[in-house]
Amino acid sequence: MEWLLLHPFALWLVVCAILLTFEVSTDSGWLLWPAGSAALTAALVWGWPLDIYLQLVVFALLTIVTTLGGRRLFPRVQAEGDDINDTRARLAGSEGVTAGDFASGNGRVLVDGKDWAAEVEGDGVLAPGTRVAVVRVGGARLTVRPL
Repeated sequence: MEWLLLHPFALWLVVCAILLTFEVSTDSGWLLWPAGSAALTAALVWGWPLDIYLQLVVFALLTIVTTLGGRRLFPRVQAEGDDINDTRARLAGSEGVTAGDFASGNGRVLVDGKDWAAEVEGDGVLAPGTRVAVVRVGGARLTVRPL
């Protein structure tokens, strides 16, 4: 540890490596800018000897500037459209089969191999094994109509 304090260039490279390690493991995007600031601070202290307090001030200022600038210039990209992992959003328009009798318009359907609570659109009685189409999704309940 004493060696790192005597060699500030190495100290800031270690800080950079630690921050990059945490960034890669968390994928937050927030630690990338302090890691870059640590690398810039290392380059700065390699050329000009600065005391540790001035190094910390330089690192803090660089972190603020790079974080604000980076967030403004490189905003996070939000994928267009629905989340491909959201099963409920993809259910509308799917076909399924009733898993039992629909009592009072409510019952269970199998869609893509999964069992869902469902209600019949309008008034209707569905027998087990009836093919249905999903009209809409409301929470964990599907609205279906017979095909």
